[in-house]
Amino acid sequence: MSSIHSPKNSSKIWPELAELQSWRHDFHRHPETAFKEHRTSARVAELLSSWGLEVHTGLAGTGVVAVLHGALGEGPSIGLRADMDALHVHELNQCEHASQHQGRMHACGHDGHTSMLLGAAKVLAAQPDFAGTVNFIFQPAEENEGGAREMIAEGLFERFPMQAVYSMHNWPGLPVGTAAVHSTAVMAAFDIFDLTLTGKGCHAAMPHLGKDALLAACQLVSQLPALIAREQEVHKPAVLSVTSFNAGDTYNVMPEVIKLRGTVRCFDMEQRARIEQRFRDAIAATCALHGLQADLDYRVSYPATINNPVHAEICADVLTEVLGQGQVRRDMQPSMASEDFAFMAQACPGVYIWMGNGENSASLHNPHYDFNDAVLPLGARYWVELVSALLRDGKLPKA
Repeated sequence: MSSIHSPKNSSKIWPELAELQSWRHDFHRHPETAFKEHRTSARVAELLSSWGLEVHTGLAGTGVVAVLHGALGEGPSIGLRADMDALHVHELNQCEHASQHQGRMHACGHDGHTSMLLGAAKVLAAQPDFAGTVNFIFQPAEENEGGAREMIAEGLFERFPMQAVYSMHNWPGLPVGTAAVHSTAVMAAFDIFDLTLTGKGCHAAMPHLGKDALLAACQLVSQLPALIAREQEVHKPAVLSVTSFNAGDTYNVMPEVIKLRGTVRCFDMEQRARIEQRFRDAIAATCALHGLQADLDYRVSYPATINNPVHAEICADVLTEVLGQGQVRRDMQPSMASEDFAFMAQACPGVYIWMGNGENSASLHNPHYDFNDAVLPLGARYWVELVSALLRDGKLPKA
C-alpha cells in the first residue's frame, strides 16, 4: 500500500494506507449506534493514548476528546471533529469487512471519518510543529440524536475552549480527489414530527357509523407538501416529507387510530417557524372537518449548518494544496440533509466540508454503501495541513 505524500510538508511521517484501512475496517465490522459506541470509543481512546495525547472520555457518554499542545508555544485552540455512530440499517454488502451485527451498519461513513481523524492525530502527535492547541473531538450520536448538542451541554467548550472548529463528511457522487466548500449554508435545519389522529372505528361496510381517520390522514399526506410548494418563497428551499404511515391491520375494519411521522427541513429560521405554524393550522382544519382528535409532537431538532466565510476560504485553500488546482468545488448547492455539527458551528466559527467518495458510490444511508478507502489518506492529510495553515504563526484569522 502507498503512504500519504505531502510535497508541502515532506518532513511529516505519514501513516500507511493499510493502517488507516485496518482501523476503518475494524470499525465497520463492529458498528455501534447512538450513545452505544462503547467499543468504538474505547478503541479510539486506546490509540490516542498510545501516541501520547491527553485523552478525555465520557462526554455525552461515549464521546472522546484528545488534546495536543504544539511544540512551538502558545497560540489559538481549535477543534477537529469526527462522528463515530452507525445506523440501524441491515448491510447488503458482501465485503470481508461487512458488519458483524445484523441490523446495524456504517451506512454513512462515520467509520471513515473517525479513521481519518485518527490518522491526523498520529501524524501531529509525532511532529507537533505548530503553535497552539488542537482538540480532536470524536463525537457520538450524530444520526438524529444530537450528540454534538449533548457534548456541548456537558461542557465541551468550557472544558476545551476553542476559537474555531472544523468537520468533514464524505460525499457520494463527488469524485475521489475532489472536495466541496460552501461559504455559508451547507446543510438544512431539521425538525421531526409524530402525529396521531384518532377518529371512531367501525365496520368497513358501514363507514357512516365511524369517523374516518384514515381518509383524513391520506388527505394530509397529499396536502401538507403544498405548504412548501404553494406557500413558501421559491428562492428559499424547504422540504416537508411524511416518511411513515401506520394504520389498520385487517380488511373489514375502519381503523380508529392513524400514526404519521416525518421531517421538515429548511435554511431560514423565520421560514422554519412559519412552516410549523401552517403545519399545525392544516392539521387542525382537517381534524375539524372530519371530527377527529389530533396529538402532535413537533420537535425542533438541528439548526442549519452554516460555515464561517472567512474560515471557509482557508479550508478551500488548504484543500487546493492537498487535492490540486481545480479540485475544490465552490459552486455546489447546499444539501437538504442535516448535520448536528451545526450546534458546534453556532458556538464558535466553524467550517464543514464535503470530501468526494466517488461517482459510483452508493448513496448515504443505503444498505450497499461503503466508505471509499481511497479517501482515507486525503482526509488525514487535509486535517494535518489545515492545522499547519491555521496555527503556523500562532494566531487565527478574524472571523
